[in-house]
Amino acid sequence: MAQLVSIVVPVFNEEASIGPFHATLESALGKIDADFEILFVDDGSTDSSYRILTELVRKDPRVRAIRFSRNFGSHAALTAGLHECRGDAAVMISVDLQDPPDLIAEFVRTWREGYDVVWGVRGTRDDPWSKALLARTFYGLIRKMAFANYPAEGMDFGLIDRKVINILNNLPEANRFVFALIVWSGFRQTSIHYHRGARKLGVTKWPLGKRIKSALDVIVSFSYLPIRFVSYMGIFVSFASFLYGAFLIVRRVFFGLGGAGWPSIMVAVLFLSGVQLIVLGVLGEYIWRTSDQVRGRPLYIVMEREESKEP
Repeated sequence: MAQLVSIVVPVFNEEASIGPFHATLESALGKIDADFEILFVDDGSTDSSYRILTELVRKDPRVRAIRFSRNFGSHAALTAGLHECRGDAAVMISVDLQDPPDLIAEFVRTWREGYDVVWGVRGTRDDPWSKALLARTFYGLIRKMAFANYPAEGMDFGLIDRKVINILNNLPEANRFVFALIVWSGFRQTSIHYHRGARKLGVTKWPLGKRIKSALDVIVSFSYLPIRFVSYMGIFVSFASFLYGAFLIVRRVFFGLGGAGWPSIMVAVLFLSGVQLIVLGVLGEYIWRTSDQVRGRPLYIVMEREESKEP
């Protein structure tokens, strides 16, 4: 019996990209000796994306589509795709064609050699310098504060084995960064470098705000460094305040210097107030994510689904 590989594709307002992506993917999959299902997850699109997907379901029996009740985010869409997929392995790929579907054949070959996770790592990229700079900053933070082995150019395209899918499906995290969870899970992982092309259709759905939130999610979920930093900062401020207080006492008692200290008091108050706000902000990030986890709300809500009636 042939192995089944699921292709999980998040979609958000990508009406211009779906058709060309499906055609390119069909051509790539035709060269691989395996069975495939293609699972599109519409993340609450407001354009005609879902209508196009339903038409694809009627034309291609391998295609399935689910639609969220609103936009929950690309990682919720990936999570839903991994929950719904039936394959022995799953390939995660964006619909914008910046990641080449032809590389899936190499993923499958490497997976069959015994690897549980096969990453497509961006060796070079055609993105504008501003986007490339943001990406390097984003992944640099992840490398320094959470995973030192995370590729500097990032990765969101790859294949994972069924055993890894099952692990991810049992993780209850509310604020999730799927790729970091896969790195955290371990197993036999390898990577294949490729050239990431420029987006030719549509616009990016990964703006600065989402990058910042994702970076915070990873850092708070996988790193103790922010809490450790504020602890060290508290020790430093306390020690500096003790030394400054001792200096003022010595200057006053032995040299008769000092008097009205309004400027120095204001500087100290403002400095300590800033430190307190930083500490409260860091604690707030952890508390918010903890409360979000405790609420137990679903990661996504499926509003409707389409799949072929053919066996």
